[in-house]
Amino acid sequence: MGELIKGKPVADKITEDARLEVEELNKKGIYPKLRIIRVGAREDDLSYERGALKRMSSCGILTEVKELPLDINQDDFINEIKKSNDDETIHGILIFRPLPKQLDENVIKYIIDPKKDMDCFSPVNVAKVTEGDRTGYAPCTPSAVMEILKFYNVDLTGKNVVVLGRSMVVGKPQALLLLQENATVTICHSKTKEISKIASSADVVIAAIGKAKMVGKEFIKEGAVVIDVGINVDEDGNLCGDVKTDECLEIASLITPVPAGVGSVTTSVLAKHVVKACKIVSK
Repeated sequence: MGELIKGKPVADKITEDARLEVEELNKKGIYPKLRIIRVGAREDDLSYERGALKRMSSCGILTEVKELPLDINQDDFINEIKKSNDDETIHGILIFRPLPKQLDENVIKYIIDPKKDMDCFSPVNVAKVTEGDRTGYAPCTPSAVMEILKFYNVDLTGKNVVVLGRSMVVGKPQALLLLQENATVTICHSKTKEISKIASSADVVIAAIGKAKMVGKEFIKEGAVVIDVGINVDEDGNLCGDVKTDECLEIASLITPVPAGVGSVTTSVLAKHVVKACKIVSK
């Protein structure tokens, strides 16, 4: 029987470190600030926003939410981003995605200032993650996975890691962050043949494919570490991950639950990014 490893201790440690850094900045008259730009009021955005605001408050980070109308046109939206870029009191910008169809993300991603881009929207930060340049900002969710692995002393050097999912939000940047820690990485996706066979050879499985309870024990090698990034709703209306947690717990050595796993760490990573951005500007 494996061990459930929860995100709260990881988030608490990152939060405390950020809080102490903010205190030192405050002594110098510097006040880290995050602006959240949200179009409309989708429930999943509001849920994450509530968590983010609570986390920033715990760290002493100032926050401002800019709610924009659902039918905002592209020019007006771009102007709002430019205002945040130019505002010297704003150190970090978080734009909730996906954006409405009338807003072209392929244009907008070039507008946000890479130095303030807290969740790797800008192609500049994507390139920095690709190159292993740690001055950039990797997406918060794959960064949270790395924080969990580090906190629970999972040594990745030379380990075979399978990432289930190839999105730009998690799968691809996750693979790049794992490579930085000297893991050997395989990415699987919806078109991969014999996906369970490939996954069952891995020392670490990171499930980010977005399909409720897809990953059963046939995906897991005895003693493997399993990180479940999925956020889904099951047939009973309950929040669940991509992994059949109880079933895989019998085989895995360590496994994250959903909820109370990776998701609880992402807002603390966001806070860490804001502090980092503020310190860079303040040098």
